[in-house]
Amino acid sequence: MLSYLAQQSINALQLGSIYALIALGYSMVYGVLTMINFAHGDLFMLGAFACMILATLLPVHLPFVIILLLVMVLVGLLGTAIERFAYRPLRGGPRVSAIITALGCGLLIESLTLVKFPYAQSMPPLFNNTIHPFLGLTISTLQILIIGVAITLMIALDFLIRKTAYGIAMRAISFDARIVPLMGVPVNRVISMTFFIGAGLGGAAGMLYGMAYPVIAPLMGVLVGWKAFVAAVIGGIGSIRGAVLGGFILGAVEVMTVVFLPSTYRDLISYSLLLLILIFKPFGILGSPPNQKV
Repeated sequence: MLSYLAQQSINALQLGSIYALIALGYSMVYGVLTMINFAHGDLFMLGAFACMILATLLPVHLPFVIILLLVMVLVGLLGTAIERFAYRPLRGGPRVSAIITALGCGLLIESLTLVKFPYAQSMPPLFNNTIHPFLGLTISTLQILIIGVAITLMIALDFLIRKTAYGIAMRAISFDARIVPLMGVPVNRVISMTFFIGAGLGGAAGMLYGMAYPVIAPLMGVLVGWKAFVAAVIGGIGSIRGAVLGGFILGAVEVMTVVFLPSTYRDLISYSLLLLILIFKPFGILGSPPNQKV
């Protein structure tokens, strides 16, 4: 039984890594604009389809790393375009207008994808996936790659946020967006970069998800996107490390629920966990109440 639980822990790390990458995009946008980008789940979906197109339709065979970088750049540029033309004009408007616009952008992306790919598609393998024995357990090359890539991207993002001028500017905007422009910070450029990075991470998560569960569909981002949003709220929306923690917690809960209960209980347990955490920690595990100036 212990070996079985240990084996399932590897699966939980794999799923949690994907949830954490998507949740980072939600938290980054909320931290800067205090809005939820409800189109983020569909950008995740586009990452999977972009990977499939690059792997099947190009005349040359690209290595995994090149495909990953291209997917992140393409989805990141789309996220930046959405911010520039859909969200920026509404920045000073009612909050509900931004929410409805985000939902509309998501529905538009889904509809356009359904026109081109009305049926589920198979994700082609990008490399030979072999099984490796490890301390009495088995771990595949794909699992090592997914967990390794996800953790590398998380560490790189954490360094970017905490140690670079862009990260300082982003945290400053999150703290007080009205004062930062007076200090010479290019607010629009920082916000666009935030959307680019967040969407790029979502695209990378979509590519990794499509490789792990190699049947992709235009509506796949709806459920996975909502679960990643739950992960971001559990960890503390607006907190980078909270999003990572929430992703791994949600991945572990979903996998371990299936170990002990029928799979139909998975979503019930996940959303019940969200409610319990919010009752005792309204701002999430690592979240903090907003600063209020008197």
